[in-house]
Amino acid sequence: MRSVRVIFCGLSLACLAMSAGAAEKAVMLTATKLYTAPNAEPLKDALVLIRDGKIESVGTRDQMKLTARKLAPACDGGTVLAGFQNSHVHFIEPSYADAKSKSAAALASQIESMLTRFGFTTVVDTASDPKNTFVIRQRIERGEILGPRILTVGAGVFPPGGLPVYISDLPREFLDTQLMPTTAEEARRVVRHNLDQGADATKLFVATPQADHSLKRMSLDVARAAAEVTHSEHKLVMVHATDFEGVRLALAAKADVLVHTVFEEESPWPQDMLDQLLSTGTTIAPTFKLFSYELKKGHVPEDVIHQLVMRTVEQFKPFVSRGGKVIFGTDVGYMSDYDPTDEYALMARAGMTTSQILASLTTEPAGLWKESDRRGKIQEGMDADLVVLGSDPADDVRNFTDVRCSIRAGKVIYLKK
Repeated sequence: MRSVRVIFCGLSLACLAMSAGAAEKAVMLTATKLYTAPNAEPLKDALVLIRDGKIESVGTRDQMKLTARKLAPACDGGTVLAGFQNSHVHFIEPSYADAKSKSAAALASQIESMLTRFGFTTVVDTASDPKNTFVIRQRIERGEILGPRILTVGAGVFPPGGLPVYISDLPREFLDTQLMPTTAEEARRVVRHNLDQGADATKLFVATPQADHSLKRMSLDVARAAAEVTHSEHKLVMVHATDFEGVRLALAAKADVLVHTVFEEESPWPQDMLDQLLSTGTTIAPTFKLFSYELKKGHVPEDVIHQLVMRTVEQFKPFVSRGGKVIFGTDVGYMSDYDPTDEYALMARAGMTTSQILASLTTEPAGLWKESDRRGKIQEGMDADLVVLGSDPADDVRNFTDVRCSIRAGKVIYLKK
């Protein structure tokens, strides 16, 4: 890791000359170790000054010659990182149903269990019931519930008659909200409506497994039309590809993100496909843990599960080694096992360094969503989205889950009990 220039006002007398009223609004977080960015050497014995939800200054204790009220004493003294983004979640479990009428306490408890206790201060919902997800988002933004910032694709876009078999047991009210355009013109219309309703991106399921073990595929015309409308609104196209043919269709439609790596293919990734993924800057959320989760549901023997998942990890290595863009995502909400520890370990097995994994949680998604000027790093002027860990992930990537506090816009949204 290399050092970065830390901007702070601690050495300036101007910091000490703040008015008493303004000073009362400032809060301070102390850190035994603090990473300003994934590729930066950590600051030791550091301070972060937060005002009005923004980072006002950051530096070491001997540099920061000022005193402010502590944000939360229980959050002091850990390893501090920029807030994490989980770029693949769902709000489709029964505990999220009828979010408008559900008590704030019940929703907050579920959100904490699935997301904030693991340091996620921003999440991307990759297909749920849009109206219900918008309600959850609104209740968080109004301050009724402590929770992460939610970006959402709204309704998913599927091939005609192509809802996948693995969601067939979900409530009919949810399934009826998903989109299955048959023509390019219909795709343009339904995707524009989805975006107008408040979706932040579009998700295309271009190949979906069916009960008879076949795959329903989206036509290239429909995929391109959906992508063109989305890109015209300067928003992202996320794709569930399933197999190599699906990846090629995603590339032809100019997708921005693959929400899974490819699992069931036995051979290495074709070289031309890998070259195109890298040259186009297509980003991938590997979701390695999902595959073992699904195989366990099918009662596949543990040794076979290990073999298949490790094959997928090995296939992903060339993408990592050649500098492919990776964002962190786990598919929780579809997965009822929320703990991301295994995902971090598998990403490391795929050749990702601690810095690269941290980037997948912070700077990579910030850049993808064109928000690098406001989040992803701990620097002056950034949103005060922070995670406090009890141990350093540089020692073991599993320490990414050792979360003591999650902080969004300067407010503690999770505190380990």
